[in-house]
Amino acid sequence: MDLRNKKVTVVGLGNSGIGSALLLEKEGAIVSVTDNSKNEDIRKNAKLLEEKYIDLEIAKHTESFLHDTELLVVSPGVEKTSLPIRYARENNIPLISELELGYHFCKGRIVAVTGTNGKSTVVSLLGEILRNAKFPVSVCGNIGNSLSGEVEHIKKGTVVVLETSSFQLEWIAFFRPKISVMLNIAEDHLDRYSDFKTYFDAKKRIFKNQRGDDITILNYDDKNLQKLGKTKKMASHLFHFSRKKRVEGIYLDKNAVKISLRGKTKELFTLGDSTLKGEHNLENILASALAATLLGARPDAIEKVVKVFKPLAHRFENIATIGGIEFIDDSKATNVDSTRRALESLQKPAVLIAGGKDKNLSYGKILPALKKNVKKIVLIGETRRKMRNLFEKLVKVEEKDSLEEAVLAAYESAPPKGCVLLSPMCSSFDMFDSYKERGEIFKKTVRGLKAKG
Repeated sequence: MDLRNKKVTVVGLGNSGIGSALLLEKEGAIVSVTDNSKNEDIRKNAKLLEEKYIDLEIAKHTESFLHDTELLVVSPGVEKTSLPIRYARENNIPLISELELGYHFCKGRIVAVTGTNGKSTVVSLLGEILRNAKFPVSVCGNIGNSLSGEVEHIKKGTVVVLETSSFQLEWIAFFRPKISVMLNIAEDHLDRYSDFKTYFDAKKRIFKNQRGDDITILNYDDKNLQKLGKTKKMASHLFHFSRKKRVEGIYLDKNAVKISLRGKTKELFTLGDSTLKGEHNLENILASALAATLLGARPDAIEKVVKVFKPLAHRFENIATIGGIEFIDDSKATNVDSTRRALESLQKPAVLIAGGKDKNLSYGKILPALKKNVKKIVLIGETRRKMRNLFEKLVKVEEKDSLEEAVLAAYESAPPKGCVLLSPMCSSFDMFDSYKERGEIFKKTVRGLKAKG
């Protein structure tokens, strides 16, 4: 991709946008950046680009700023209805995602991981396995550091473990991972997509450009992905992972992780005690182990990391036990399926804290999981009334105006030797800047309770 003296506009000045702008500048493009917000992070990034004499438009989008643009690079959070995207389409200006831009300058082998839930855990776990197996590794993408921002450090022998969102995949053209992994698929982001099919179609773009010498890995236990695998519409070689059934790929046989490739089956290792709890994390382990094996990692290198790998922050993370009540931070559960998985992993009665910004999901789908061990729900945020109408006939429901109040109410009503689980089913943007901020406030409040005895 020759960008020298080409006028390129980047839409969005977050992590992806800054990575794109700096890469484009390095490659000789005439770069400009537009962002319709002006928060503290945007101002910091803007100052960095101003020092490189890059044109900026902050707190708005205007057509005049986009004049003469020859290529538009879109950050993941940008809506399709935004002015720059509409302008580009109306004026036949090519659009690509930051992911596509980074791909064109990436020298390493890419393992791209997508799915509704578990992406960050899998890319982090796989990255640690490969490091332990002495592979040169770069873990990047939607996990927080963009591919465009990392690409100058990626050498020919590097394995790039890339977390990939549906938003990033919307605007790819030639992006082609050596291995693509789809962990699961469930309703999410229906505030952005018209329906589940449109969302799923965006995810499926991950293997759009793969060929016969590439690999696709799918979750056989996910009905939608099992059906997808049976259509055989992918040009790549297909493998599965499964907790329940022997498959071509990797599967669980009682406590043994076994791999079956080209008619040969062998045991890789036994699970034993792992710090990753829950059936959803068994799937994450299997997916990571299969990708690592296909890349050439030894079983002992995989097993060693699996046994000690700690859950990422805000993902079913044990915070403290106070008065016999366990507190679990699952703030990253921003959709119904993720909360369902958390509830199915519990081995004790619980008070659930839920609610947040509405993503137009089918919250009623959580009802079967609530019946198992949820004794009460404390609701916060934009969706609390909507959720109350769905849940109050099944369990006790209480509404609170803040997360701090919700934590105290949940603790006071938690059953003996039970737990308080923050697993919102919603995004955080009605009350917080991110799921991370929501999780940190939960932790701070719990630690405050502990300090009071």
